[in-house]
Amino acid sequence: MIIDFSEIEAALIDGFKGGKGLLTARNYVDDNCKIMKHVLAPGASTGLHKHEGNCEIVFVLSGEATVHYDGVVEKVVPGQVHYCPMNHSHYMENLTNEDLVYFAVVPELR
Repeated sequence: MIIDFSEIEAALIDGFKGGKGLLTARNYVDDNCKIMKHVLAPGASTGLHKHEGNCEIVFVLSGEATVHYDGVVEKVVPGQVHYCPMNHSHYMENLTNEDLVYFAVVPELR
């Protein structure tokens, strides 16, 4: 199965999960998994959230993510992965002047 994000309509979200600024989301979702390509605008952030019943894998494609994970701040650059296991919390910020583009997968764990 091929997922072509260019064929998925973009959703523009202001303040994703209680964050600030603009997130552009192209998501494929079924009963088992969310597969996403997102763009977090300069100065924007996602809101702090806990992964209950799932985890999240975030692969940075371009830009730089500042990730707050269980109280620790990490910089994630292209080619690196941030992993948030089930029952842990995180949020991301784009503290740069360029878009943060990332690919994320949230499998539903049973």
